[in-house]
Amino acid sequence: MSTNDLQPLTPEKAKEMYLRERKGEVSDRTLQAHHYRLVHFIRWSEKNGIENMNDLTGRDIHEFRLWRKDDGDLNAVSLQTQIQTLRVFLRFCESIDGVREGLSEKVRMPTVSSSEERSQEMLSAERAENLLQYLRRFEYASRFHVVVELLWHTGIRMGALHALDVGDFYPQDAYLEVEHRPETDTALKNGTEGERYVGLSLDVCETVSDWIEQTRPDVTDEHGREPLIATRHGRIAKSSIRAIVYNVSRPCYYADECPHGREIETCEATEQSHHSRCPTGVSPHAIRRGSITHHLTNDVPEKVVSDRMNVSADVIDKHYDQRSEEVKVEQRREFIDGI
Repeated sequence: MSTNDLQPLTPEKAKEMYLRERKGEVSDRTLQAHHYRLVHFIRWSEKNGIENMNDLTGRDIHEFRLWRKDDGDLNAVSLQTQIQTLRVFLRFCESIDGVREGLSEKVRMPTVSSSEERSQEMLSAERAENLLQYLRRFEYASRFHVVVELLWHTGIRMGALHALDVGDFYPQDAYLEVEHRPETDTALKNGTEGERYVGLSLDVCETVSDWIEQTRPDVTDEHGREPLIATRHGRIAKSSIRAIVYNVSRPCYYADECPHGREIETCEATEQSHHSRCPTGVSPHAIRRGSITHHLTNDVPEKVVSDRMNVSADVIDKHYDQRSEEVKVEQRREFIDGI
């Protein structure tokens, strides 16, 4: 398609049309994230005098990619997320005759090393929501469901989940009691400093109650304790919790699709011992990082998050908080509007 066959379209109008198109297809949170990312493209277009999307070329997209990396001081993982959204946006523009056909295919994705990927690994709120919707519908109150539900809702460490007993669950008062019990092999990372009460929503309480009453194997561990997360052999091993998370966080597990273009039937990551080889699968720690970020994004005070997740504010800022600068500035704006 030549530029003569295209319909004139400003970058701002294209963004508005794209967001209207995606509304209803994705969560409000995802829609807001796409808005924040595309605002930078609009800003770049204005700086470079691009008033018509019809005029965009592959070189323009390359220059934007370089500019965005420097302008935002972005690492490879963050830049990749930004450019992925741009590619989807351009694909939409192609469908409405707003840009040259095939322009989206000229978008080069930043290369991300495995170490960079793992250091930023996080289960996003959108993916967590999709995964939990699947588990609530098709595997309700199963071991898989309870493990993911508790990790996401509470943001506790894998070791804390492993340490819980049935008696640590208080459904009437809607909380879990996390205790340090090194003498019976369930020590907490921060020792007695990690002991605390963790509040639960009524829905999560109901799920845990149904797990205990209907699904949980009636077993004790080698110390005579009743583990909350149990297998028919006793207390679940930490390695088994990790394996569960890697398994169910694969998109082919809960969405029956592969974002990496692999054939699901022949993909090595579908084999039980190789679930962790899925590029999109995550570890329990990634759920914790995602949960902490989700709480912060929803305006839960950092002190509350710190106490609930048993992690200092400094560590939250350095290792856990994955909110974009755009989200942070919008949250700050809500506090100062009207002053």
